[in-house]
Amino acid sequence: MTRHARNCTAGAVYTYHEKKKDAAASGYGTNTQRVGKDSVKDFDCCCLTLQPCRYPVVTKDGYLFDKEAILEYIVTKKREYARKLKEYEKQKQKKEEESQEQTANEELKKLQAFLKGEKTIVSNASNNTDAASVSNMKNGKDKMLPSFWIPSKTPEAKDVTLQKPDKTIYCPVSGKPLKVKDLIPVKFTEVNDPDDKKSLIVKQARYMCPITHDILSNSVPCAVIRTTGDVVTMECVEKLIKKDWINPLDNSKLTPSDIIPLQRGGTGYASVNDTLEGKHERPVLQA
Repeated sequence: MTRHARNCTAGAVYTYHEKKKDAAASGYGTNTQRVGKDSVKDFDCCCLTLQPCRYPVVTKDGYLFDKEAILEYIVTKKREYARKLKEYEKQKQKKEEESQEQTANEELKKLQAFLKGEKTIVSNASNNTDAASVSNMKNGKDKMLPSFWIPSKTPEAKDVTLQKPDKTIYCPVSGKPLKVKDLIPVKFTEVNDPDDKKSLIVKQARYMCPITHDILSNSVPCAVIRTTGDVVTMECVEKLIKKDWINPLDNSKLTPSDIIPLQRGGTGYASVNDTLEGKHERPVLQA
């Protein structure tokens, strides 16, 4: 028997650590892993392509997109709306034609029933005797096939009723209405380091605040000035801009609505900056 302090084999309780160890070895249970830095989108990357933006634009909610990608998304949604609207109009016209045809058939049936009633006003006793019969084999019913498993008697699938499509285009991240005129061009200030000969994509410190010259990164909260499109740090906004509400770059007057906080992070595993954790669910190990 092994040492009691290291490996307790005499315990009557299946402990949490033992269960977790056995689950990892057997392939059961849920694997949970904290999402690393490499899995988090950089602050200057497009929310659609997840690549650094060539022509960055930002929405009024602070989500950054590449202009080419977001315009392609809007055009695709407009084409999809046109296709759905065409199908909806086609179905609507078909229903109107069916309704008119049904009305005409009902009028024809009423006319035929009236003419038939006029012809059979006078009837003899023999006809009354035949009409009083309750047999289910009379009037050609013996030729009918009531079996539900016969293909000709099975119910048919009904057409799906299409709803009128929504013309509004929504942001792919926030889900709020999105318009082209609401996209604001963004201007990043590059870090000018004569000793660093690397390409801009390879550099770790690519952009800086044009006012304080602080390096921008995912760990630094940033904001976009609506009037000029410059990206500054939130610390600069709190300590400099909010004092007089004047843009230090061009001395123009600003309002609180001109400051757009830039959204950071966000992965394909979880919501933006809420739960950066990836889970892989496997079969449950029963104790």
